[in-house]
Amino acid sequence: MTIALRYAARSDVGLVRSVNQDSGYAGPHLLVLADGMGGPAGGDIASSVAIAHLAGLDGESHGADDLLDHLDRAVQDAHEELRDLAAEDPELAGLGTTLIAMLRSGNKLAMVHVGDSRAYVFRDARLERITSDHTFVQHLVDIGRLTEEEAEHHPQRSVLLRVLGDSGPDVVLDESVREARVGDRYLLCSDGLSSYVSADTITTTVGEVRDPAACAEALIELALRAGAPDNVTCVVADVVDVDALPDGAAPDPTPQVVGAAATDRHRPTRGGSGAAARAAALNPAADVEPDEDPKPARRRWVRPVLVVALVLAILAGAGYGFSRWTQTQYYVAASGDYVAIYQGIPQEIGPVRLSHVVVTTDLRVEDLPPFAQDRLTETIVTGSFESARGIVRGLEEQSTAPEDPTASPTPTPSPSPTAPGQGGTPAPSLPPASPAPTEPPDDTTGAPAGPTGDVPAVVGSA
Repeated sequence: MTIALRYAARSDVGLVRSVNQDSGYAGPHLLVLADGMGGPAGGDIASSVAIAHLAGLDGESHGADDLLDHLDRAVQDAHEELRDLAAEDPELAGLGTTLIAMLRSGNKLAMVHVGDSRAYVFRDARLERITSDHTFVQHLVDIGRLTEEEAEHHPQRSVLLRVLGDSGPDVVLDESVREARVGDRYLLCSDGLSSYVSADTITTTVGEVRDPAACAEALIELALRAGAPDNVTCVVADVVDVDALPDGAAPDPTPQVVGAAATDRHRPTRGGSGAAARAAALNPAADVEPDEDPKPARRRWVRPVLVVALVLAILAGAGYGFSRWTQTQYYVAASGDYVAIYQGIPQEIGPVRLSHVVVTTDLRVEDLPPFAQDRLTETIVTGSFESARGIVRGLEEQSTAPEDPTASPTPTPSPSPTAPGQGGTPAPSLPPASPAPTEPPDDTTGAPAGPTGDVPAVVGSA
């Protein structure tokens, strides 16, 4: 028996917000859902960074015994990067994201979880929740101060106790490993679904709509009908036996990326009756497919084209989705034998490099003391071009080379290659920040007044 996942990921910005801060990923071996927070300037960045660090795990090279180790390392790396971003840019202070990630090897599924996004498994006609919310209200339920029914309608139910991001040096994850049984259906969702659609309605929909894509679409439509004031994202995956499937019915192995990390992140909501909603209805997302295809002969011709198009869309999404904020970041590192200032972040997504050289200095790496050379090897990240210039000046003071009286006291710009989504135009200085749109608050900085007793630290809300 050969186990595989048949999956779909869908996301909608909702009826109120202007920016989708959720991100979702579904692939043959990896399912991820992240719900960002921190306002329009930070939530979409946080969830996108989480997806970027985890997406590389979607492969067949992992053994069943080290699945959690791979997930832990990727999540801790994402946590550290988000903390660095928040420390370097005051506008990103408080950014963070919830996270659910499931990694498969054979019939084993490892899962890590932090925050209040939820994971369910539908088995034997029953929907079971397999995550516990890391919220202040759930804490009150756990210690007997509230009932589950009271918690569902509590006004502070979104106040989080644990998140990934600007919340401390370490992130504590819930971890588990379970058996993937043929016939199981897994649902990962943001609180944009679970907070506005009842558990009974979710159970009915997950049990009755057989196709994963149609099921994810139906769940999002339910949230939109309920008002959907928040972003809503769903990842649905069925465990199937490939050997038992009819010829030509094997799951499509193309990964799906939705929300802040995808190309359609700014697509208007499908719900409501406004002009944006009507425009969206006339131009539905390209990845929504019907349950039945009445023209199987045409499908055989179209499918290879769609696979190529989806792969290209994912690569383009990585460049477009990240380019807006990567080009506000800078770091100092070696470029050949010399110290250089880079614009972007020191990462790659497939063939797309998320940074480029904007200044090459005349400071040689070999003229620096060993500890400074080590820092350059790791890259010295900063939040602005001027800060990067200050770092270069500090390195020049540590240089062991004889001073050249004819040398220029400041770095000189060098031609920069085309940055993803930037049309080849270098940006040696940051533009003034645009005012954030007025939206419902999504960031809670403290716990509400409540019962006395020991209460964990509160870090935010999704």
